Amino acid sequence: MTDDLAAGTTEPPVPTPPFWRTRRGAAIAGIAFALLLMAAMILMRLAASGGGFEEFRSDAARRTLILWGLNLVPFAGIAFLWFIGVVREQLAEIEDRLFSTVFLGSGLLFLSMVFMGAVTSVSMLEMVDSPNADADLWAFSRTSTETLISVYAMRMAAVFTLSVSTVGLRTSSVPRWVFYLGYLIALVLLVASGERQWTPLLFPAWVLLLSVILLFRRPGRRGTR
Repeated sequence: MTDDLAAGTTEPPVPTPPFWRTRRGAAIAGIAFALLLMAAMILMRLAASGGGFEEFRSDAARRTLILWGLNLVPFAGIAFLWFIGVVREQLAEIEDRLFSTVFLGSGLLFLSMVFMGAVTSVSMLEMVDSPNADADLWAFSRTSTETLISVYAMRMAAVFTLSVSTVGLRTSSVPRWVFYLGYLIALVLLVASGERQWTPLLFPAWVLLLSVILLFRRPGRRGTR
């Protein structure tokens, strides 16, 4: 009887400092992902902005910058997968199945679309170097890549940010204003990710902010259920 009462009054686990044993791992993975993705996006955006097909075809330096950016994408993806895995491991038994599914699904969809965009960009570069390159096909590939990344991938990033912010508010792992900022950034990405060239940078910038705070701020002794 006593055991039954004790079992009935057992409280769910809370995120105390020992519980967050892989906190630094998540922070380092998030910082690596954010810096690599931001560098890749900036390089490709600067190199691909402005000019037509013939100008882009004759400028080898611009194509080299894009290739450098594309070479960073796989490493950013590896760091992002590590970030997802470590965060899920930290949540463990307090993980909410609903938000866990949304968190994992949106993160994997985001990464898949980014890789697809990178593959399309590599194909576009190969096509430009061909002597039989077609301007219409180049324009189609460029528009498809931009739409895939800026519209669809960034909307998955917005869903990822919403789920992380919601779970973060429940665990009180970092200051609450970081997650409120995440809600704001997610809203901007949902509404205007394809309208402004530099708007997609908001997502890796927020992950960088969150990761830096995770790295340097010790978790509190008390947590929410």
